[in-house]
Amino acid sequence: MIETGPDLTLTIALIAGSGVAAQWLAWRLRWPSIVLMMGAGLILGPIWAIAAGEPLVHPSAVFGDYLRPMIALAVAVILFEGGITLNFRELRDASGPVRRMVFLGYPLGWAGAVLALHYVAGLAWDLSAMIGALLTTTGPTVVLPLLRQAKLPGRIASVLKWEGIVNDPIGALSAVFVFEAIRQTALGQDWVEAGMALGFGALIGAAMGFAFGAGLSRAFRRGWVPEPMKAPLILAAVLVCFSVADALASETGLVAVTLFGLVVANSRLASIEEMRRFKEGIASILVASVFVVLAADLAPADLLALNGWHLAFVGVFILVVRPISVVLATFGSGLNLKETAFVGIIGPRGVVAAAAAGHLAASLVEVGREDAAILAPLVFVTIFISVFGCGFAVSPLAKLLGLSQSGPERLLLVGANPWSLGLADALKKAEVPVTIADTSWRRLRAARLAGHEIHYGEVLSEAADHRLEPARFSALLAASPNDAYNALVCIEYGPDMGRSRVFQLSGFDGPVDAEKVEDDPRAIAFTARGRTLIRRGRGYDSLARDWWQGWRFRNTRLTDTYTLESYLAEIGDSPDLIMARLPNGSFHLLGSGREAPSQAGTILIRFAPPEAGATTGQSDDQSS
Repeated sequence: MIETGPDLTLTIALIAGSGVAAQWLAWRLRWPSIVLMMGAGLILGPIWAIAAGEPLVHPSAVFGDYLRPMIALAVAVILFEGGITLNFRELRDASGPVRRMVFLGYPLGWAGAVLALHYVAGLAWDLSAMIGALLTTTGPTVVLPLLRQAKLPGRIASVLKWEGIVNDPIGALSAVFVFEAIRQTALGQDWVEAGMALGFGALIGAAMGFAFGAGLSRAFRRGWVPEPMKAPLILAAVLVCFSVADALASETGLVAVTLFGLVVANSRLASIEEMRRFKEGIASILVASVFVVLAADLAPADLLALNGWHLAFVGVFILVVRPISVVLATFGSGLNLKETAFVGIIGPRGVVAAAAAGHLAASLVEVGREDAAILAPLVFVTIFISVFGCGFAVSPLAKLLGLSQSGPERLLLVGANPWSLGLADALKKAEVPVTIADTSWRRLRAARLAGHEIHYGEVLSEAADHRLEPARFSALLAASPNDAYNALVCIEYGPDMGRSRVFQLSGFDGPVDAEKVEDDPRAIAFTARGRTLIRRGRGYDSLARDWWQGWRFRNTRLTDTYTLESYLAEIGDSPDLIMARLPNGSFHLLGSGREAPSQAGTILIRFAPPEAGATTGQSDDQSS
């Protein structure tokens, strides 16, 4: 029996464990992670208190005066991570609807949110302005998983993606400025003094953010910092920048770290992607912890303080303010009615809103604004309803409006050559969609004539992220003659697709001792490459040689009577199995050591010699 109470070790373990578990469960269920993280906090805090008399996790009681600084540092890292995603060069290349939503959509949404907060929820004008700035932000950490889930067309996905990326730091900065004005007036200063203090704080924050961003960028470009230290150093710099700025001018640290991230994002650093991924990993842990802490720290009385007008505001904000602001912002931009309706309905609130709202509201209560106590539960309810609703409505709504690109899972095949084109033909017969990417029009000609979707260009370029739309693909196979290039492609796409879904051909031809392969000086370390397709010892050279000797791909369908065991017994001990296509339309690339699925109706594709002939399983046009 676990005892409740201010047990520091137990509290930290429950916060970290429940937050990460919520993220993993969200990934497995394909639910919005923010909903489960907030749910975990509510269960450990107010819901447990209602059921058992006291909360299982009570952060305020456990951490005491250290809670606020801990949350502030976590929020600082989250805001920096939001700022480092905003590259203005990419924004300049964005379409008209994207620019409209960025430069018109946010001000219109903010204005509408302020009106709804004041007239519907009954909040004071200043508090409405501060919370309206936060609630108008959508946030990439919430939007991007929804885009991958719904498989939207490029234009709509671009609008929602960039709205979240740009609005995150802008909303945070706007809210901090309004907060500082409220705080100064609450401390007894008039508007002139408050304005001067606000201007001084903004100057300090901007100067600190620019100085840290420019200084670290210069140090990285000059080679003054070794590669292994770059990511840890920038994390430490974020904490130092926040703390120093806050010490010089109270509550300016959030402005400083946001601008810090913006400067780094636009400094053309070669290592920016590695830093982003490191920050994403750190930010994911901090986001999970902050959400659990903020939700768990809500008392039952805080939730019960929400009345019908507060809930009415949530409905008005989601169903009226958001759609109207989108319609006004995108009018005449080229979006059709269905696209405008979709963007207007799908607008989940972001992580920054919850994290910053909890921190800023607590600061206002400390300076005497007791009416600010309602802000945290109101923001949480708004975020919960918007994310929950959008998370479960995005796919059905996209299908209803005819905007979804959902269909069979698609493979990205990098490298056009006779062997890979033969594989593409076999996959087409198995009803597995393929996109073949290469940098040569000549090599892509045969794929284009065969009716395959092609991508002309370098898959490692920045343009590929926009033109290729990697979110459409569930797996990748790098099949070029260059093993090092294949490894580079897999490393680039592995974090987004998942390491288990990126494959490349073996770097070895001939028999390979699995125990000694890593000791071979020719070998690329397994940590720096994708999973091996087929088996070790079947590299590009041997596959190409066999192709010219008459080997071809053969598709075989398993049945209730013709099982996997029968199939394997018939084809021999060393089958070059490539892929298994399941009856539900999903597929599995078969790497070294991975067993083929045995479900009836599964189509197995292998690379076979000409004398192999057809198997006795069901097959339509087996050879390709």
